[in-house]
Amino acid sequence: MSARNAFYAQSGGVTAVINATACGLIQEARRFPERIGKVYAGRDGIIGALTEDLIDTSLESDADIARLRHTPGGAFGSCRYKLKSLETHRAQYERLIEVFKAHDIGYFFYNGGNDSMDTAWKVSQIAEKMGYPVVCVGVPKTVDNDLPHTDCCPGFGSVAKYVATSIREAGYDVVSMARTSTKIFVLEVMGRHAGWITAACGLAAENNGEPPHILLFPEVPFNPEAFVARVDACVKQYGYCTVAVSEGLSDAEGRLIAESGAKDAFGHSQLGGVGQVVAQLIKDKLGLKYHWALADYLQRSARHLASRTDLEQAHALGVAAVDLALQGKNAVMATICRLADEPYRWEISDAPLAEIANVERKMPAEFITPDGFHITEACRAYLQPLIEGEEPPPFRGGLPDYIRLKNIAVPKKLPAFAV
Repeated sequence: MSARNAFYAQSGGVTAVINATACGLIQEARRFPERIGKVYAGRDGIIGALTEDLIDTSLESDADIARLRHTPGGAFGSCRYKLKSLETHRAQYERLIEVFKAHDIGYFFYNGGNDSMDTAWKVSQIAEKMGYPVVCVGVPKTVDNDLPHTDCCPGFGSVAKYVATSIREAGYDVVSMARTSTKIFVLEVMGRHAGWITAACGLAAENNGEPPHILLFPEVPFNPEAFVARVDACVKQYGYCTVAVSEGLSDAEGRLIAESGAKDAFGHSQLGGVGQVVAQLIKDKLGLKYHWALADYLQRSARHLASRTDLEQAHALGVAAVDLALQGKNAVMATICRLADEPYRWEISDAPLAEIANVERKMPAEFITPDGFHITEACRAYLQPLIEGEEPPPFRGGLPDYIRLKNIAVPKKLPAFAV
């Protein structure tokens, strides 16, 4: 069997460790030159395939590919671009196959979250219908940690470590000044429908009374009266109160507490500012001075504080994706299976893309305390191993020393295609 080329693309919001996955995938592909010719990366994700804007990763040195393990962001560019149903966007799916044919691509690796797994699944379907042999493997990535059939998602462990560290440090700051100044601190973190990142903030509170005192999850309808009462009780008992809140916090009718009205490319509501809303609520009801912060991109790009567990899993899944493809496993996603909590042990497996596409895994009820304001010990046992270990990047001149690849384009062979 002659070697065929591979296509790899990064999709959706990037993370501190998605490039570690790219590193593992490219390194593993280079081990099998008799099976895989070149690995082409899509410039700016799936858009690179549609526009035939392919990057030849074979022109990057082994040393530079290895440096991807320590570099945040998306080395080849990512995008928020959803291919809808085969019926609606059939021309786009057919264009993908045309590009694959033109460049003899026999392996398709899509590195992303829920929508990305849906795209990978649909590409496998259209390829089968068109009689074009391509092995499609999904590679998980999402800071939201909401993909099913995997113990956790690469990117989440590092975000979890960052937000837990941040709210612990902010707590030390606030308590220092609470007697005469700010008594309230609110940290808004990512999480549209699933409160995993907010839950991770709870790891900072190892003992009763330690920050964060209150966690607000998307899974728990927001009750303003109960919330204000809890804040008041915390201030009276501890002298201050810290709160972590998910951007997707909603009321009992399912209305988002903070929604701009705009939509992103995936059709999701644009969020942001719920931290200020709940902080102002405290000001209005209790008259307490507050500060609030929006972790935003900082939480998902903080490679300097990445979890070693997360980094190792991200790299291993890139390696596994190639191995699965070479085994002929089509329309699957590489997954992480937890074998034990303490000491944490895990292994790589796989699951059908058809069971993963567009499915969101939310926080289970047993991970949230009965009052809805914190995490349980079961949640702590799940989360704790995912933030363990440090593997800081190399530093130069006092700053992290990251790599920017050359990203040289492959010559085009087809007519232009508008997206």
